[in-house]
Amino acid sequence: MNRKIRLAYLVSHPIQYQAPLLRQIAADPDIDLTVFFCSDISTRKHVDEGFGQVIEWDTPLLEGYKHVFLKSYGDEGPPTAIRPLNSGLPKALKEGQFDALWVHGYMRLYHMIAMLRARMMGLVVLNRDEAWEYSAARGPLKNFIKHFFFFALRRICQGWLVIGSANKEYYLAHGMKEENIFPMPYTVDNQYFRDQAVKVGAHQDALREELNLEPGRPVVLYASKFMERKRPADLVEAIARLNKEPKNHRPYLVMVGDGEQRERLEQQVEALGIEEAVRFTGFRNQSELPSFYSLCDVFVLPSFLEPWGLVVNEVMTAGRAVVASDQVGSVFDLIRDGENGYVFPAGDVDALTDSLSKIVSDPELSKKMGNRSLEIIENWGFREDIEGLKNGLNYFLSKDQR
Repeated sequence: MNRKIRLAYLVSHPIQYQAPLLRQIAADPDIDLTVFFCSDISTRKHVDEGFGQVIEWDTPLLEGYKHVFLKSYGDEGPPTAIRPLNSGLPKALKEGQFDALWVHGYMRLYHMIAMLRARMMGLVVLNRDEAWEYSAARGPLKNFIKHFFFFALRRICQGWLVIGSANKEYYLAHGMKEENIFPMPYTVDNQYFRDQAVKVGAHQDALREELNLEPGRPVVLYASKFMERKRPADLVEAIARLNKEPKNHRPYLVMVGDGEQRERLEQQVEALGIEEAVRFTGFRNQSELPSFYSLCDVFVLPSFLEPWGLVVNEVMTAGRAVVASDQVGSVFDLIRDGENGYVFPAGDVDALTDSLSKIVSDPELSKKMGNRSLEIIENWGFREDIEGLKNGLNYFLSKDQR
């Protein structure tokens, strides 16, 4: 186009992982971005049900890009499929003479309404979502309903910005055309996390002392919500097994986070007799996490039904090995089994223990895998995001002009 593309982005609320990307898009000379939020819940203190406590993010969520909070109804808690309901977007799209609407997710009622209205107004409509095979396990009746839902959705939404290969395969399986799919990887601010990892790396002795960790013993890190779906108990069991090994290979487990499973996990640690090897740090805000990434030898995400797991991206920027289950969406793109970590069957504690044993017993392998993580994540960042977004926009806008 001979002018900037006027792009509207609709998302439920400000998301800490997305803010740096939105700043990058807003700075692109070819895009005039305005972000429309349905809720402001994340900009104020709020109860995060996963962590089970009041959260206030310590990173800027709204700086560096134009944004509007839509008028909302029922914005008392975390956004759901139907709450809050909003108004004002169609008028803003018309008055702002936007070319395209990009929407995050399609399972919220207002998002569907917004896409339909935008399409009726002649705008290009793009969607980006986390769905993949494991996130969509349903019975025959729900699959039948899903079939008709996607039939309608394909007629409302023109293009799909896919976060990874599993996400792409999901859309292809539901009838989306290959030519309408564009890669827009799920990413974090690689440069920020890499810089922080280097910065805090020189102060690891202080953190080891704070956590009372003996020098020389490997550190396994878990940093996520303490939820049943995340399977932290599997990791605790694996650590108990590994601590039967010779002392110089016995790893510590540092558990960063909080949630409904906290008390149960503490009881499990006590019952297994591994209190000496496990450290619970409680919830740590985003700016504190790079210190823990640099501290560990290997990071573990043993989840069931994990759409992506952006913490995997973050740890890789610190140059660390990663072990994750085959139900973590990011493993299909970011973990090369045997190169920068291992992928194990979700819920298989034997396989998890074996994967960890290989890494914690071999410092050279751990270092080699960490270096490979850095190489892989180098090509999975905001540069690729903006390229995919622009390719999608230009493809559909050029079709409209023919």
